[in-house]
Amino acid sequence: MSDLHIRHATPADIDAVLRFWRDAAEGTSISDDHDGVARLIARDPEALLLAERDGLLTGTVIAGFDGWRCSAYRLAVHPDHRRRGIATALLAAAEQRFADLGGRRVDAMVLEANEQAHHAWAAAGYHREDHWRRWVKPL
Repeated sequence: MSDLHIRHATPADIDAVLRFWRDAAEGTSISDDHDGVARLIARDPEALLLAERDGLLTGTVIAGFDGWRCSAYRLAVHPDHRRRGIATALLAAAEQRFADLGGRRVDAMVLEANEQAHHAWAAAGYHREDHWRRWVKPL
């Protein structure tokens, strides 16, 4: 087995990323379409990180930074490749990006019902903040 490779997504990766999220990610996002991912890559070409092993997409994370906050979204590892250090490597790459940009804290979006993800985030040193709630409004 070759080493894991972490890289930034390009526009050529969009269709593969969307297929990957359908297979590997829990839940869906209003931005899970070609235009949404293309907009992300165009606005911040280094935000969407991909993990590949032997040329196969095995994981993703969106490491978004708006100049104020560091936000991690869409941490997903293919079910056939879990518990092999892929999430750890993706989070390390995201955290390095944030540190390089001057970030001070990472906020992660984690589905309430995804217990497996709770364990992964906790193992990476993250903790739940119960005094905050997410408020949303579709545009």
